[in-house]
Amino acid sequence: MKKIINDILYGITYALFYSLSLLPLRISYCISDFFYLIVYKVVGYRKKVVRRNLSTSFPNKTDKELKEIEVKFYHWVCDYVVESVKLLSISEDELRRRFTITNNDEIVECFRNGQSVGAILGHYCNWEWLSCVGLDLPERSKVGLVYHPIYNNVVDRLWRKIRSCLPNGVPVPKKDILRYLVAYKRDGINSIFGYIADQSPKWENIHLWLSFLNHDTPVFTGSERLMRKMNNAVYYVEMSRPKRGYYTCTYHLITKEPQSMPEHEITKRFFAMLEETIRKEPAYYLWTHNRWKRTKKEFDKHFDVVNGKVIPKS
Repeated sequence: MKKIINDILYGITYALFYSLSLLPLRISYCISDFFYLIVYKVVGYRKKVVRRNLSTSFPNKTDKELKEIEVKFYHWVCDYVVESVKLLSISEDELRRRFTITNNDEIVECFRNGQSVGAILGHYCNWEWLSCVGLDLPERSKVGLVYHPIYNNVVDRLWRKIRSCLPNGVPVPKKDILRYLVAYKRDGINSIFGYIADQSPKWENIHLWLSFLNHDTPVFTGSERLMRKMNNAVYYVEMSRPKRGYYTCTYHLITKEPQSMPEHEITKRFFAMLEETIRKEPAYYLWTHNRWKRTKKEFDKHFDVVNGKVIPKS
């Protein structure tokens, strides 16, 4: 019965969002502007978290500068939602017009050489639109985003649908990604998977702390371990937003020989590059995420790292 109810709810939700996706983006942005008034002005969604994150990340900025970033951020995050929904029905021609990849030939060259690609990125600009990168890649290749499933089944199914808008798009839960990569390699299929690597790990998954945006920051290293294991070419994906409704993607090579690099070096370079991107245009980072809720002081007080494993202190 529960499955039937979920199927019905999903069908209704999908029909609603698909209908919204048929609207021209100029109309969708009017809806986004209305959402902005509700989310920011009325509800104040996570406003305290955003202000704390901004003020501690940019201690040298004035209150006026921080306020400008805050307002622009809330406008953008509402745009992110309507832009993502648009992927349900957007045409290939419109995608190509609105999403530019500056150096896609580098990924194609990796594929020609028989090497798949690990694309490491942060919650910056509209990462959902990165499913568009498959437009100019060989048809048999696979393009996907490694994601953490959403608890709500209906929302999770809708988001998976959005992330698989292209024929070769494959959204993969993070617990299953190794199985997919091994299968593709076995079958001789080249792939490029995006790893969003700037989430806040649970205590037991903290194996590395870095300085990031003026904070001691716990970071995931699982993406790096996967890329080493699969011997992927590793690229940092930098996105920019020249104007509303348009994005540019640039691949920055970190290494084509991940196994030759010192442990954690890939992760360190990624966070340095991501920080540089954020500092250029801070408003397009996901400031509503409580990124620094776990501190190094708490970690050192309650945990030890023994042979690479995080062990609670007795």
